[in-house]
Amino acid sequence: MTTGRHHLLLTIHGKPAMHGWWEKHDTADRMRAAWTGEYGDTPGVRIVLVDQLDDSELSWP
Repeated sequence: MTTGRHHLLLTIHGKPAMHGWWEKHDTADRMRAAWTGEYGDTPGVRIVLVDQLDDSELSWP
């Protein structure tokens, strides 16, 4: 269920590990940065932030 405009997804080796929805981009981007800092060195991790309104995407790595 969508509860915000911005969806953040963290996968490890292609399997979902965490996700969240935020209405404000700034909040979602802060969470993306926090997850990157916390999980960025985990082997096989991928973090993707998608704006559901315009389908823009930020990802790491």
